[in-house]
Amino acid sequence: MKGFRQPYPVPGVIWASLPIPALLIDETGHILETNPAAELFLNASSRNLKGQPVFDRVHINAEMDEACARARANQSALFINDVDVTNGEKPPIQCTVQVAPMADNPDVLMLLMTPREIADRLNRAGAAKTAAKSAIGMAEMLAHEIKNPLAGIAGAAQLLSMGLGPEDRELTELIVEETRRIVKLLEQVEQFGNLRPPERRAVNIHDALDRARKSALVGFAARMKIVEEYDPSLPPTFADPDQLMQVFLNLIKNAAEAAGEKGGTIKLRTRYDLSLRLRRKDGTGKALPLQIEIIDDGPGLPPGIADEIFEPFVSGKENGTGLGLALVSKIITEHDGWISVDSVPGRTVFRVSLPVAPRELQKKEAE
Repeated sequence: MKGFRQPYPVPGVIWASLPIPALLIDETGHILETNPAAELFLNASSRNLKGQPVFDRVHINAEMDEACARARANQSALFINDVDVTNGEKPPIQCTVQVAPMADNPDVLMLLMTPREIADRLNRAGAAKTAAKSAIGMAEMLAHEIKNPLAGIAGAAQLLSMGLGPEDRELTELIVEETRRIVKLLEQVEQFGNLRPPERRAVNIHDALDRARKSALVGFAARMKIVEEYDPSLPPTFADPDQLMQVFLNLIKNAAEAAGEKGGTIKLRTRYDLSLRLRRKDGTGKALPLQIEIIDDGPGLPPGIADEIFEPFVSGKENGTGLGLALVSKIITEHDGWISVDSVPGRTVFRVSLPVAPRELQKKEAE
């Protein structure tokens, strides 16, 4: 069989860094190369896959022979949206499949399979960012317009209380107390909208986590057990240290509040993973290899809100403002990062993915 016996020359770092399953196929339909994501997706090693008929190992619910022939004939990429893909052992996963000829050898095709789960999460992250911007503008306007009349209401209630008996004075005190509570909420809204741009530099993630952990343990997380599972080899990230500490503090607070009065365990875990890349508007990609996970053993998020939990005014807590996680999402977005959540009863994982600081900044910080 022609083509598959010799390894196809692909750039090793780029090929290994692709976060989605990718295969190279020769003109006879046999596998030339597979990247690590494809090995994981197909549950087979590159050595075992090489030389195999591709559609014996990858089952795609589409006319793939015809698609490959068209891609070669037209010398252009071909997209097939929302098709079921499986290796024959796992349940099918809905994917977007792309077939494209290689520029240096038109007979060789690259087959890319993007699971919809990844695409949907990235789309939700983008939608949450857009929703946050709209909500910020509306919230700032409302906060400004509402605070002035509230001050008048509180003042009038205080004046009325001077001429009232004890029973009636309780009502005016209630008015004053509730107006102060609303003003405090509006101040949180204004803080959400007026967050300063990040002053970014090379930051040790574990230093920020440690600051947040110590602050939490002497306050709202005093009844919690916090376990650290750090990868000490992680390089610095490119971030505002104060804002990064605020993100971790908010996530730890969220985990502690989910546990309730009985307490529980919060695990802080860091690791290095090159599988996630975000695409910028200009089409270039950015790696987010620094993974920080805040894991709790609480009851999990209420059903139906996990997809919107980072949007403003969405809260899983009674009397919650829905601004804490929206603020976290806003900060992470401004740091060119990504945040996601996986939640089932007994285990909720908030995962923050951040870029590595430029090397010149790492050297400067070390000096």
